Amino acid sequence: MPRKKSTDTKIYVLDTNILLHEPLAFLSFKEHDVVVPMTVLEELDYIKDSKKDVARDARVSIRSMEDLLHDATPEDMLAGVSMEGMGAGDNKPSGSLSIFADLNMAESQQIFTSNENDNRIINVALHLQKTYAPQQVVLVTKDLNMRLKAKGAGLAHVEDYRTDQLISDIKYLSKGYHQFEGNFWEQVKSVESRSEGRDTIHTIPRTVMADPYINEYLLDESKQFAGIVEAMTSDTLEVLDLGYERLMSRHAWGISPKNIGQAMALHSLLDPHIDLVILTGPAGSGKTLLALAAALEMVVEKNMYDKIIVTRSTPEIAESIGFLPGTEEEKMAPWLAAITDSLEVLHKHDENAKSSMNYIMEKANIQFKSVNFMRGRSIQNSIVILDESQNLTAAQLKTIITRCGEGTKLICSGNLAQIDSNYLSAVTSGLTYLVERFKNFSGSATINLDGVVRSRLAEFAEQEL
Repeated sequence: MPRKKSTDTKIYVLDTNILLHEPLAFLSFKEHDVVVPMTVLEELDYIKDSKKDVARDARVSIRSMEDLLHDATPEDMLAGVSMEGMGAGDNKPSGSLSIFADLNMAESQQIFTSNENDNRIINVALHLQKTYAPQQVVLVTKDLNMRLKAKGAGLAHVEDYRTDQLISDIKYLSKGYHQFEGNFWEQVKSVESRSEGRDTIHTIPRTVMADPYINEYLLDESKQFAGIVEAMTSDTLEVLDLGYERLMSRHAWGISPKNIGQAMALHSLLDPHIDLVILTGPAGSGKTLLALAAALEMVVEKNMYDKIIVTRSTPEIAESIGFLPGTEEEKMAPWLAAITDSLEVLHKHDENAKSSMNYIMEKANIQFKSVNFMRGRSIQNSIVILDESQNLTAAQLKTIITRCGEGTKLICSGNLAQIDSNYLSAVTSGLTYLVERFKNFSGSATINLDGVVRSRLAEFAEQEL
């Protein structure tokens, strides 16, 4: 049990899902004490030997705690071992880590008497709250139902893990573009323009907008101007003039943009200098279709890349993908139907659409891969399309991004309104983390597609249901 301290410090009780989401989460609570119930260690032990993708995170967390506690006596582990000096940078904690043997709690100390793991962890938090009052005891869990149960049972403080949350509300998420009211040039007090080949670069004051970043698109309400921030100093922005009409006239693999959002997305997708393109937006906004059309254009028509690798997160029941027959590509086919649907759309006007699709899939060397088997690979000179990425954590996305070698372009798409994970929300999704972390990286671009173009039925459903 943690040592009693002043009311200036808190006691944090961690749920298992926190350590799966961020294996080193116990180091993130600065001067406060951290308690890990024995039930959490049992769950980590079970998960580390499973075939789930989070098994690696469970092992990392266990090893990290063992590194801290390996010289501690049983009494030290119960009392709390100082974490001072652990961690990195400004996040070095000075609190303690202790293991609470909740398996030995007397029935008189338990609010919940059923033996469910969640109930045992809540019992620990309630017991500590009673024992250490008035010191604040906080249960940290990503399980919304567990938070409700804990509050209903009398626990005063229950929180989600927010250390890795870069924004407090999804409405603050970067959209990838800034729209000026009225005419763009009326907002600019001074400008210097120069020509670089066929391109025109405008140098404008940085004060025309708040918090600009590299590869942010600039638009205006008059639909006359469109540009992109290519460089910046403390005082100025260098903006490449794209031209609204020229931007709207871009096309790839027979697909033309239906709105300015799609036009900006297509520009980023076809730009060889942008290594990471992040597409967010509602269902039916054209994310997958645009990504596939641009990929085919660059692989088949322009020979800029060798192949297309398509992957996505799979539902919990399919994490091992072993229950389906066939090769890895055949096993993944049901989860990647969105890609094959888009291929059908791109070739629907061909006389023999099926033969045309098969030919293009072979010529473009399109490979369907499971995201669970991407670790350890080094993917060179390819286009990687990561679909449904809103269901991945930041750690899982890092695993995929670090696989991308020289000459590889990664396209991440997802709808933050359709998260299937039990422990992720729009704010904590790895896709949201990716948008905010990479917005100042010169090799990435983010576009939020806000118009549903699939059909009037899909548009009405997105708006009204």
